[in-house]
Amino acid sequence: MTIARYTRPEMKEIWSDDTKYQTWLEVEIEACQAWANLGLIPQADVDALRKNASFTVERILEIEEETRHDVVAFTRAVSESLGEERKWVHYGLTSTDVVDTAYGYQLKQVNAILRKDIERLLEVTAKRANEHKYTIQMGRTHGVHAEPTTFGLKLAGFYSEMKRNLERFNLSAAGVEAGKVSGAVGTFANTPPEVEAYVCESLGIRAQEISTQVLPRDLHADYVATLALIGTSVERFATEIRGLQKSETREVEEYFAKGQKGSSAMPHKRNPIASENVTGLARVMRGYITPAYENVSLWHERDISHSSAERIMLPDITTLLNYQLNRFANLIEKLTVYPENMLKNMDRTYGLIFSQRVMLTLIDKGMSREASYDTVQPLTQQAWDEQLQFRDLVEANEVITGHLSAEEIDSLFDPSYHLKQIDAIFKRVGLD
Repeated sequence: MTIARYTRPEMKEIWSDDTKYQTWLEVEIEACQAWANLGLIPQADVDALRKNASFTVERILEIEEETRHDVVAFTRAVSESLGEERKWVHYGLTSTDVVDTAYGYQLKQVNAILRKDIERLLEVTAKRANEHKYTIQMGRTHGVHAEPTTFGLKLAGFYSEMKRNLERFNLSAAGVEAGKVSGAVGTFANTPPEVEAYVCESLGIRAQEISTQVLPRDLHADYVATLALIGTSVERFATEIRGLQKSETREVEEYFAKGQKGSSAMPHKRNPIASENVTGLARVMRGYITPAYENVSLWHERDISHSSAERIMLPDITTLLNYQLNRFANLIEKLTVYPENMLKNMDRTYGLIFSQRVMLTLIDKGMSREASYDTVQPLTQQAWDEQLQFRDLVEANEVITGHLSAEEIDSLFDPSYHLKQIDAIFKRVGLD
């Protein structure tokens, strides 16, 4: 189960035992109200239930020690607080009519929080992306200098990814915000569909179109996988930050508060601990994908193998994602960016990052691609091996100068060339 270190108050409240049983009670009362609407239960009894029904978690757990059944323990604990109206508690219901429907309601509350978390991260990321839209830095492929990009473009890519995640989240969240009051095998034998419809509408969730004793667990598998993917997206950009904060790079740095310590042994350390933290949490979240998928294949109309996994999995993954999203939004908001180090790092590869522009311009001037490539590549190797400026070698090469003027060569080494489509990309992403 999620430890207190990674649990925010809002999730702790939703997933508390008291809230769980209170939600069960709400399902029970709304089911009775539905029966009253159909004329089976006296309205006075439903009113008495609303007024008098109560429980304590301690009493439920005490009864469960004897019954070995949590829903039976719950209904008996509630019945102890009631008079004659107690006979209507759990009328026509099976345990998962209550448990699964309550899960749907709790997940609706959880999803409202997670949605706000994603939206806040999008807002923070958009702000920083626009701030660093033209902050030029080295793009790297395979960990090696490739061509110039901007830090804002990196952030814009993460922003776009999180927009996709919000779309995925909304779809999967709608799937689990569901209830069922269809009885022991889903046939509505003892409870008509009108009861289910009323209960779900009262709770603000949808009635699942068909169920067995339980809601179909492909809904929850999709949901868990989506949450894990969102956590993985956060991990992806956290890994980017970790790479850019290396001492030999130091293009960005997590905010380091006054009095903060980075190491018990090395006073100089300023580590990317928040990025590392959310990376670890993403690993835990992905671990829940397997049990979520295995919960789909239940025996016949239901077995209980999914229950133990869900008692851990659903509170854990939602609580961890809530913590991760908030911590990462704070990280992005306060992230320190070093544009001067980005420019300095661009010069570490002797100008080789402009090799493609030289090659393509030679092709534009009439050389074949093979001849252009074979002219430029030896110069790049020489620059690497002898630590010489690539531009100096280009300017000294007679083949190249026979095709390009000094002014043309000068323009090929202008990094701003690589920023000419930044505005268009931002507009496509929705950041214009």
